[in-house]
Amino acid sequence: MSWRFELLNKPYGSVTEGPVWDGENLLFTHIAASRIYRVDHNTDEITVWREGTNRTNGLAHDEAGQLFGCCSGGRAILRFDSDGNNVVIADEFDGHKLNTPNDLAVDRQGRIWFTNPWNATNIDATEIEEPGLRAVLCATPQEDGSYSVARVETDSTMPNGILVSIDGNTLYVAESNSEDASIDRELRAYPINQDGSLGHYDTLHAFGTNNREPQRGIDGMCLDVDGNIIATAGWPSSGPGPLIYVFDPKGRVIETHPVPCTRPTNCVLGGPGRNILYVTSAEGHLFKAETDLTGWALFP
Repeated sequence: MSWRFELLNKPYGSVTEGPVWDGENLLFTHIAASRIYRVDHNTDEITVWREGTNRTNGLAHDEAGQLFGCCSGGRAILRFDSDGNNVVIADEFDGHKLNTPNDLAVDRQGRIWFTNPWNATNIDATEIEEPGLRAVLCATPQEDGSYSVARVETDSTMPNGILVSIDGNTLYVAESNSEDASIDRELRAYPINQDGSLGHYDTLHAFGTNNREPQRGIDGMCLDVDGNIIATAGWPSSGPGPLIYVFDPKGRVIETHPVPCTRPTNCVLGGPGRNILYVTSAEGHLFKAETDLTGWALFP
């Protein structure tokens, strides 16, 4: 099936991200405006859903429908409560500030797995990076309602998109280093151990290195009901260009679809049948396309 992308809004001029389906409508973030927008699935009308998000990037629901986000400007993980409060649930690790949390995934235990790269464009220029913390972290809920934060891997250089597999046994991470052309961009699969630690990763897909024009790897990802990974990747500078990739759980490329922007940033399958793919971009687009896939998420 060929996917035809329809533009739902003209580009905002800066990055849109974090699309999630809430069971009735789509939500997505405009990082620079510190806003979450809502898209009515019947009319495609876009309205402001939440302001003052302090440059929130990725969004994810837990199994109960609570919405969490990666607050880059506040160097924190937030919970967006229905009463309008934005609640900080994690903002440090081992006595150090978080960097600029990028994307997150919640599992059935309520653990929030999130990537913690350094994106200087998403934070005040006076802030300083915490060295050595470009990694995947996990915030685990405690009996008193707080969260304990642990570092769960030490081998990434710029982790980006992140997903937990449907069975909860695998953590998919996009290694999307954009500063060192000699380091490959990869889709990695880490086994999740019973105690919440991670085993050694398998490389499911490598995008190739090129010291002059490296390929742009994966930014954001979502899942379908078969456990396939739908990912945004690529740019016009090198490789096959801006694409939506569909990988099976072992990393085989099932299909690709060109997307009409320079750098697609994230995607989610939504709509009443969970078959509409919504895509955000570095230029601030929001696209949608009817697909033959059916999306999966913890909620709804």
